[in-house]
Amino acid sequence: MKKLNLAVDIGNTLSKAAVFEDGQAVETFRGGSADVEFLTDIIAAYPGMDSAIYVSSRGKVPEIERYLSENVRRLVKFGPGVPIPIRNLYRTPDTLGSDRLAAAVGAHALYPGSNVLIADFGTAITFDVVTAAGEFLGGNISPGLSTRLRAMHDYTGRLPLVEKDGEVEFTGTSSETALRSGAVNGIVYETEGYICRLAGMYDPLRIIFTGGDSDFFAKRVKNTIFATYDLVVYGLNRILEYNAD
Repeated sequence: MKKLNLAVDIGNTLSKAAVFEDGQAVETFRGGSADVEFLTDIIAAYPGMDSAIYVSSRGKVPEIERYLSENVRRLVKFGPGVPIPIRNLYRTPDTLGSDRLAAAVGAHALYPGSNVLIADFGTAITFDVVTAAGEFLGGNISPGLSTRLRAMHDYTGRLPLVEKDGEVEFTGTSSETALRSGAVNGIVYETEGYICRLAGMYDPLRIIFTGGDSDFFAKRVKNTIFATYDLVVYGLNRILEYNAD
């Protein structure tokens, strides 16, 4: 009988889930919100789910936890105190976003023995480093693309709210292109700066882009990049397997 795992990542704006068999993703799911209905469809498609793990960036989600606990044999809520297969060197581990740590585990599982920079492009952008020795060093957090565009509109009197999709110029020639280009190019230069600096510190350095805007920026940054939208759920499944005993 096949042993199936379910990994669920409840993000600020998007939610992702994946069904795993023997460490490989069988199917992935994405939704605007994680609710019981979102999970019901998955459980129905894969009856007999053995184990599940979830992480939430939105705080407590009691209805989801209750539903999963009733429909799988074993449930793990990932957070501080759950054992992981890498060493966490963050000085305040209780304040570290569990999704960031899960992504670090996923990166180390994909590239064991490699130094990895994880750039996660979402509501916020995080740049995190995992060493070849399996040490999570931490990283930095800055506003994501949509957050920057929204902030420039909300905190000024006359600047319009600009959508991220549209013309991007090196030098904006209208208010719309100046706002979009400033936000997009600022993130590109920020990202390339981290890559350049860290590549000199950790050679060789693998680079992983993840998050909702990962593809958007992967084609704009001039480096060899592995882009995966589902890094967190891969890490969650590795954590679930690590705690199987």
